[in-house]
Amino acid sequence: MSPYVRLVLIFPPRLEALLTEALSADAALPGFTLLHGEGHSRDFSHASSAEQVRGRVQRLVLWMLLPQEDVDYVLALLRAQVDMQDVRWWTEPVLALGNLR
Repeated sequence: MSPYVRLVLIFPPRLEALLTEALSADAALPGFTLLHGEGHSRDFSHASSAEQVRGRVQRLVLWMLLPQEDVDYVLALLRAQVDMQDVRWWTEPVLALGNLR
């Protein structure tokens, strides 16, 4: 088993610049992958009219592979710079890691 985990962050598009700039500013952190998605939940209090009609809200998904022991550091860094109230996060184990060279 790999010592790495995938940190997953789900957040509204308005937080994209703040989150990605905070992560990019720390040269010790690895890179990340950013995906566009839509989400559905019971809370549509911050949804636009179009999102309320569709029943889905726009969300971004950020994946970052890092050692498990670095997760708390990354979350503390983000909490210090970004309002994390609208950010959901979790970690997933990485069973294996490599590239196809």
